[in-house]
Amino acid sequence: MEIQLGELTFDVVASGPESGEPVLLLHGFPQTAHSWHRVTALLNAAGLRTYAPNQRGYSPGARPADVADYAVPNLVRDVIGIADALGLGSFHLVGHDWGAIVAWSTAIGHPERVRTLTAVSVPHPAAFAWARANDPDQAKRSEYIHLFRTAGKAEEVLLANEAESLYKVFGTALPLEDTEIHVRAMTEPGVLTAALNWYRAAVPGERAAVPPARVPTTYIWSTADIALGEAGARKCAEFVDAPYELRVLDGISHWIPDEAPEAVAHAVLSRMAGTITG
Repeated sequence: MEIQLGELTFDVVASGPESGEPVLLLHGFPQTAHSWHRVTALLNAAGLRTYAPNQRGYSPGARPADVADYAVPNLVRDVIGIADALGLGSFHLVGHDWGAIVAWSTAIGHPERVRTLTAVSVPHPAAFAWARANDPDQAKRSEYIHLFRTAGKAEEVLLANEAESLYKVFGTALPLEDTEIHVRAMTEPGVLTAALNWYRAAVPGERAAVPPARVPTTYIWSTADIALGEAGARKCAEFVDAPYELRVLDGISHWIPDEAPEAVAHAVLSRMAGTITG
C-alpha cells in the first residue's frame, strides 16, 4: 500500500488479519522492508497485523534532497504520520539497526502511542553513545561511521565493482536472493545517498542526551554482531524506566531479523503478553 504524508509517499507492506493487534516494523541500513518478511510471517500466523514501511529515502516517493531532511525528528514524524494514516491510536513497535534508533526515539517521544517496544541490535541511543565514548571495543567497531558520513566517498566505496562492498556487508547471513533484493534497491539512482543521509544528518553528541524510554521494552543483541559490542548492550538497561528484558542471541550476526526470525517474533509476542486486548 501507499501512504501519503504531505509531499512524501511511503510504500508500506501490510499483512496479517486486519483485526489483529497492530505492529509497525522499521528496517535498518542498507535494507528495505523486505528484511522483515520472515518475522512478519510468524507474527501474522500468531494473529497480528503488521505494517513494514520503506522509510524516508528508501521509498521512491519519499526521498527529499537535503541532508537535514533525514534528521531523527523527521524520521519519528514519519512513523507517527504513518500510524495516523492507518488509523492506529497506538501500536507495538519493532526496529532493527537504524530502525531501532528511530523506534527508540519514537517510543521516548510518543509513549502514549507505543504499547511495547522491541529494539533489535542497537541499544538505547544514550547507551550506544556511552559505549562509543568509553569502550575502546565499541569505538573501533564504530569507525565505519566516519566513512558513511563522508559524502561521495562512501557511495564510491560501497558501489565500486558492482557493489561488491554492499554484498560483503551481509556476508553469508542472508540467502543470496534476499541480499540481492537489498543491493538492487541500494543501487537505484539516489537511494544510497538518501540512506547514508541518515548518518550525515546525525548531530554529534545528540544521542548522549536522549532521555530514558518509559514503555515496556525488549532489547535483542547478538554476540556475533560486528557493529555493536557488549558494553552498550549491558548499559542499555540503565536507560529504560519500564519493564525491560535483554535477550542475547549467541552466534547470530547483526542481521538478526533475517538470521533468527523466530527469536525476534518470540520476543515481540512475549513482550506483548498481557497487553493484548480483545
